[in-house]
This record gives sequence, C-alpha cells and structure tokens, in this order.
Amino acid sequence: MTKSMTTGSPAKLILLFSLPLILGNIFQQFYSMADTIIVGRTIGVNALAAVGCTGSISFFILGFVMGFTSGLSIITAQRFGAQDEEGIKRSFASSILLSIIITVVMTVLSLVLVRPIMTLLQTPTEIIEDAISYIRIIFLGIGASVLFNLASNTMRALGDSKTPLFFLIFACCINIVLDLVFILIFDMGVAGAGVATILSQLLSGICCFIFIKKKMPLLWIEKRHFYAGWAEIKRHLFTALPMAFQMSIIAIGSLILQFALNSLGATSVAAYTASQKIDSIATMPLNSFGAAMATYAAQNHGAGKPERIRKGVFQCILISVSFSVLMSLMNIFAGSNLTAIFVGKGETQVLALSETYLQINGAFYSVLALLFIYRFTLQGLGNGIIPTVAGIMELIMRAFGALILADSFGFAGACCANPLAWIGACIPLAIAYYVTIRKLAPGTADNSQKSKETSSYFVSKNEA
Repeated sequence: MTKSMTTGSPAKLILLFSLPLILGNIFQQFYSMADTIIVGRTIGVNALAAVGCTGSISFFILGFVMGFTSGLSIITAQRFGAQDEEGIKRSFASSILLSIIITVVMTVLSLVLVRPIMTLLQTPTEIIEDAISYIRIIFLGIGASVLFNLASNTMRALGDSKTPLFFLIFACCINIVLDLVFILIFDMGVAGAGVATILSQLLSGICCFIFIKKKMPLLWIEKRHFYAGWAEIKRHLFTALPMAFQMSIIAIGSLILQFALNSLGATSVAAYTASQKIDSIATMPLNSFGAAMATYAAQNHGAGKPERIRKGVFQCILISVSFSVLMSLMNIFAGSNLTAIFVGKGETQVLALSETYLQINGAFYSVLALLFIYRFTLQGLGNGIIPTVAGIMELIMRAFGALILADSFGFAGACCANPLAWIGACIPLAIAYYVTIRKLAPGTADNSQKSKETSSYFVSKNEA
C-alpha cells in the first residue's frame, strides 16, 4: 500500500498521487457544503450566515492542528525516501504523542476563547448565538480532526493517497445523512450540523487507523518507538510548528477579513459564505497538486535526488497552471448559477455579490497555483521558515484588502483581499524555492535518516 516517488516519470507520479487528493479534498468540502446547503435551505439565510461566519475562526484553530500534523508527516516521508524503516516507526510514534498533546491544548484554548473572539469580530447580533453554538461543537471535536489528519497525512507520506479517499467518501455520506437526521428530525438547528460533521470525521479517522493496523506494516509501532528521546521530538517540532503557525497566520488574515464582512451585514456574510464554497471546490485541485509536491519533494530529498525535485516542480507547474485557467473560466462565467445551489434563485442580492467575489478571485487562480507548488515543495524540503514569512506577507496583504479596500469599495474591496494575499505570498516563496534548489546537490539528503543497511522491508519489496 506504499508507493515510492523517487523513481519513474515525475509528471505521472504527481498526477496519480494528486487525483485521489483532488477527489478527497472535494469530498472533504462536501462536509461543509452539506451543512451549508441543508442549513441555508431548511433553516434560513441567517442560519447560513451563522455557520459561514465561523469559517475564519475555525480555520484559525483547525488550520493550526492540520498544519501541525502535515509537518509531522514530512519527517516520515523523508525517512521513507531514505528507506529508513526504524526511522519511520519512530517518526509515527513521535507524531502520535505530539498530536495528543496539541489536541488537548487547542481544545481547551478554543473553547475558552470562542465567545470573546466572535464578539471581537463584531458578529451580527442576530446570528452570534447560533454561530457560537455551531463552532463550540466543532472545537469539541478537534480530536476527531487530528485523528483523521494524522492518519491520512502519514499514509500519504508513504505514497498512499488512495486509501484516505475511500474513508472520506464513506464519511461524507454519513455526514449528509446525519445532517438530515439532526436538523430535520431532531430539530437541533445549526448545532446538529456541527455534531454531524464531528461524528463523520471521527469515523473516518478510526477507519484510517484500523487500516494502518491491518495493512501497513511500516507503521506497526511498538512501545520502544515511543522512547526515541528529545532529539526526535525536537526534529518533529522544528518542522511541524512552523507549518502550524503559518496556517494560523494565514487564518488571522481571514479573521480580519471576516471582521470587515461582518461590518457589511448578514447579506454580505451569506454571499461570501456561499461563493466561498464554490471557490473552495475550484481551488482544491490546485491545493492537491501542491500537497502532492510536499510528499514528492520530501521523498526525493530523503533519497538525495534534487534534480528529480526540480523536474517535478516544473512539470507540476505546467499541469496546475493549465488547470487553474479552466477553473477561472468556470467561476467567471458560471459562478452565480453555481451559487444558487446554496441560497436559491430568489436571493438576488446574495447572488449578485457572489458573482462579484467569484469573478475577482477566479482571475488570479494561476497565482494561487504557483503559491501552492512553491510552498509545499519548500515544506517537503524541510524549510518551514520561508513559508512562515510568506504567511506573514499573506496576512499583511489580506488585512490591507479587508480594512482599507473594504472600507473604500465595500464588498468588492473585501473580495480583493485574497488575490492580494496570494501575490504577496507567492513572491518570497518563488525566490526561496529557486535559491534553495540551486544549493542542493545530489546526495545532500540528511544521511542520519538512513539506516546503515537497507531495511528488510524495503529489501523484500524491491525483490518482489
């Protein structure tokens, strides 16, 4: 169930690895899309706005833990590329320990701070209680999100991007059924949508770990692997924390943007919420191509093959930018029709604002494609500092769009915040990638990751 990306055609490997990620990310969006459609159509626009206005604070907290688990898996992928079986097991054990700690800390902090943050963001009074009710349930389920993301990221680090997809599809179906049950039958309102999402994530996470236990011997860890020492923990923290903070820095920009949207009223919040769902689906393939590069770069860096990394990045750029053009055309010319799925054709004001959002953002998808490729490749190489700097640039530019342009141009100004952020982040990432790749020479991977002898697992796989 594992797959090495250190040999073979880079473009083919990246595409085959990305396709399950694309489908998986789309189905993951269905978690929130199911909430949005059912809430918007059965409870009303205010309920839709209540769920939508929690997106930025949810991203702030969950983005941190998702970035953290992604960073942990980078070390695992590098050791897989280096064919270090014991190193893989130590990495997985360390990842589990750190994930438990981060779950407890982030759950407590998020539950304590949720009302002050929602109040600080000037959430409209007519939706604030529903919003807090929904997001508290989501935060109570942080452990479910960590469980699934840790397992799926670790499997992808070993080249398996297909298995997590199957569990996501299953969980998506469960989520939709539970949405209908909790909202329509038990009349739980927006809280029911939150419970459905958490239970679905929990099921998918449990399924992933059962699969690992039965089918992935490289991840069969023993008690001794949990006592790897401080050096092992520190190595994982050095990669994971910058990726986590980077996600939170980006999320702060989203919080500022949410603040600006809240000041424009519930209609603007609803329009942004609905159009962002379409936007998220359109950009998920771009994110998936970038995520594939993290595993690709990490494995080849562990194997000491920088030329393959350079070739893979070039080919991935051609694929992703071409795809971004298609997505741009779809959103610019058909975006408002797609938005009507969430709010109905009678909400003319919401649809008009949504069309503005999709046209402005869709015009800059090519920049976003490059941003994802450069960011994930640098992370795969173990460089967490520059992506964090790029995250700060993203924060500054998004804040400028939210606070200055939104004040001057209203909703259209707020819609410019994301494209400005993408441009601001892409510039340092591009420079850092080309500087970094030129410094790498064949065989410069961290040889401390390699066993003195090739492990029996890899020998048997190669002989097979």
